[in-house]
Amino acid sequence: MGENSVEARLLSRMRQRAEAARIVRGDREAGPLPLSFAQHRLWFLDRLTPDSPEYLVPTALRVRGALDVTALGTALSGLVARHEVLRTSFPADDSGTPRQVITAPWQVEVTVHDLRAEADAETRAGEVLRAEATRPFDLDAGRLLRADVVRLADDDHFLLLTVHHIVSDGWSSGIMARELRELYAAAVAGREASLPELPIQYADFAVWQREQLTGPETERHLAYWRERLARVTPLELPTDHQRPARPSGGGDVVTFSVPQEVAEALRSTASGQGASLFMALLSLFQVVLARYCRQDDIAVGTPIAGRNRAETEDLIGFFVNTLVLRTDLSGDPTFTELLARVKDTALGAYDHQDLPFERLVEELAPDRDLSRHPLFQTMFVLQAPGSAEGRAWELEGTRTEPVEIERGVAKFDLTLTAVESADGLRAVLEYRTDLFERATIERMAGHFATLAASVASAPRARLSELNMLTEGERREILVDWNGVTGPYPDAATIHRLIEDRVASDPDAVAVAYGDQEWTYADINARANRLAHHLRGSGITADTLVAVCLDRSPDLIATLLGILKAGAAFVPLDPDYPADRITYMVEDASAALVITSTDLAHRLPGTIDRLLVDTQWPTGPETDPEPLASADDLAYV
Repeated sequence: MGENSVEARLLSRMRQRAEAARIVRGDREAGPLPLSFAQHRLWFLDRLTPDSPEYLVPTALRVRGALDVTALGTALSGLVARHEVLRTSFPADDSGTPRQVITAPWQVEVTVHDLRAEADAETRAGEVLRAEATRPFDLDAGRLLRADVVRLADDDHFLLLTVHHIVSDGWSSGIMARELRELYAAAVAGREASLPELPIQYADFAVWQREQLTGPETERHLAYWRERLARVTPLELPTDHQRPARPSGGGDVVTFSVPQEVAEALRSTASGQGASLFMALLSLFQVVLARYCRQDDIAVGTPIAGRNRAETEDLIGFFVNTLVLRTDLSGDPTFTELLARVKDTALGAYDHQDLPFERLVEELAPDRDLSRHPLFQTMFVLQAPGSAEGRAWELEGTRTEPVEIERGVAKFDLTLTAVESADGLRAVLEYRTDLFERATIERMAGHFATLAASVASAPRARLSELNMLTEGERREILVDWNGVTGPYPDAATIHRLIEDRVASDPDAVAVAYGDQEWTYADINARANRLAHHLRGSGITADTLVAVCLDRSPDLIATLLGILKAGAAFVPLDPDYPADRITYMVEDASAALVITSTDLAHRLPGTIDRLLVDTQWPTGPETDPEPLASADDLAYV
């Protein structure tokens, strides 16, 4: 998130308040050094899923020119000597509690992969970079920085620096780039590096953070977040695959863009509301999520630097905090009205950002579910030009350019990252491959870009009036799918059409559910047994039969059986409160409720019921004589 006029003023006030609580250098011999809250969570995740590449932070550069590998090793060793966190290990004591152990400075050995003699050096280089960017670290052993150089020619190299997130973050990458530039130049020239002394080290911040999270100020933050996130519900995105009990961590990315004129229109709209581009893009993302999920309560995570104290600004370390931005999209507001809601949410969150996300999770204690990230499942990030994350990496006497590495990992269900550029916005959607196919995310990227253009042209339109469909999708729905050239049998009923399909193709698959497949003959025979039973029980034309079932093949067979009997069905959502279900059954004067054993307790005890899992009829499987026509009642 780049600092703009709104956020900058707020963060400035926070820095002024922080002057009264400065962090000081502590005594390294005073006792075991604790981990910060953020570090402790990553340490726990590392124990939960050892060797996962999710929390590695690789930086790859193409370096053209005379790269001095010896000077590079000297410069990196200087970086390790300067920042204690880069020479820290994280073993657990006898009670299982992790601690920081700071070691003496160590010499960084740069691993050189010489590919000058290989014909397919570029391809092989990519393989080496991907392998090294995903090779795990041992947190107990420390040395959580490594360097690899892939040599393509005497004046052409790839440089890969990999650190573990437990000792670094996006802001730290900017510090590393700046200091490595000076340390490398000094090593090449044979002089001392000119870098200012650091007032504190990361361990001092961790100790200070633990001490600060007591008293009325912490309680003020907790009270805000308790109220703000009360009864927050998971985001139920429609996925291509069933959610696994434990994600593999596998991921992929889809890249797309938002044109400059659209980005500027969004910025102008935000500015007119006293908001920022970050808030406008977050609003857009939440609208897309709301439409996909059909939910009005949308919680999205966003990282924030967590460095609102001057003494932390030049430190390498894991300071970044995560804020949960929860927005109510109900009532079909205009986009500008939604933007006002998002602005209030964001500014409130910034004002209470000092509470670590890990401490918040501990306090709220949401239901533990290893398949989901706690409190939110999607992340939004805006990187502004000139931010610490975007500072250029430069090495004396060379030309460097960043290189993307496809690591194939994803931390969240979805992460939208937008980067400001002279051409507009470059956006990346990172997604879990456990959940989504690439085509689904490409479609979502198109929806976001289309919605952005729609908002840019009509920011005061209501959310329901904003277009999200791409031109191709609109043509498909409005033209292609409506190109009917033959007559439809208006007098036919759905169950008679099913019977016709059974006669022509009985073995075709009609219903697929999990690993089950029912043919048209299977489902028709099962429905026929139910229809004969209902007629024998006195069910006649236009009789109402209530249905309280979860989605399954039995639900399809039940609905067809009721229609074949000549009756009509009353659908009851099993998730409704029991009182609501009772009212609907009684108000409809239903003659019978068809349900299952696990749902029967939600029904009034006086109503007749048939349990599909234990009482399905065993009568005739022939098609009953039709009682209902196309003009008769089908459902209520």
